[in-house]
Amino acid sequence: MNTAARARISAVQPLWAIEGGRVTIAGDGLFAGHDLPEVRFESSIARIARAAPQSLIAIVPSGLDGGRTAVRIDSAPGETIYVDVGAPLATGLHQVDSPAFDRDGNLYVTYSGSRGQQAPVSIYVVRRDGTRQPFVSDLPNPTSMTVGPDGHLYVSSRFDGSVYRVDRNGTVSTYATHLGVACGIAFGPDGKLYVGDRSGSVLAVSEGRAAQFAALPPSVAAFHLAFGPDGSLYVCAPTLAPCDVVYRITPDAGIDVLAEGFGRPQGLAFDSNGALYVVDAIAGDSALYRLNIKTGARERLLEGGSLIGLAFDPVGGVVLASIDSVYRFENGLQPLFG
Repeated sequence: MNTAARARISAVQPLWAIEGGRVTIAGDGLFAGHDLPEVRFESSIARIARAAPQSLIAIVPSGLDGGRTAVRIDSAPGETIYVDVGAPLATGLHQVDSPAFDRDGNLYVTYSGSRGQQAPVSIYVVRRDGTRQPFVSDLPNPTSMTVGPDGHLYVSSRFDGSVYRVDRNGTVSTYATHLGVACGIAFGPDGKLYVGDRSGSVLAVSEGRAAQFAALPPSVAAFHLAFGPDGSLYVCAPTLAPCDVVYRITPDAGIDVLAEGFGRPQGLAFDSNGALYVVDAIAGDSALYRLNIKTGARERLLEGGSLIGLAFDPVGGVVLASIDSVYRFENGLQPLFG
């Protein structure tokens, strides 16, 4: 009996992937219980993490060009499925939060280093043509970044508890100090800069002066901040608890839980449709989720890898950041505020 001829592919999940990530291929007759089938992403052979007649879990190989990528299985000849693979954009980094785009589509990425480490280059800029250039060299432990209403880059330092302003030439000036263990930062609709102090406070900074806006449980890693279309501030703050949450802080400082059950939620960002994207990572594994902020419902978009954050390009597309690399998806998504 020719079982291969009867094999069929019915679905693949998730539809986004990066090298080292996982995709699950569902169908019938995919594995007959002896030799593992061969799974190829274009011409590259993938490692099989788990095999059963109705499903295969494949590890995305490295070296792919990115974009819409054909996946084929030799046990199901003639069947093809497609996943959207992120193309490597920059490597050799050290990131602890999301990268940041400016209004022209230039991407800023960090080499944050261990606490107190002074790396030769603190921040790089990746231009629209893909070239990477040193941008800032004298900023200790750059942690979180955002572009302000003035179009300049703002960067927090968990080392000295400050936020710095970086102009278009890479010149650094101090914007605010004495902010605790300064991590996530985001500008609010009121023009104030909101800063997550890892010790348990969200601070509102105006004209260089900080005041406590809200109190949350301390984080073992970092606070991550993003403002939503409703004017509320959304915060991830991983703890030692077995499950963590995504918080919503309303403009009047009311705090509630948008979604729970995350392992270690980290970088987050909104797209132009008002959907919230959250990276969840624990024990060296990660996933990317899209959340509906009205219902808290979530959809898993990507699985595996060592993701830490993400950012939307104002001219279309999204980048996902791992600890040491950045991957680009040309999917037309845009940021909520651009």
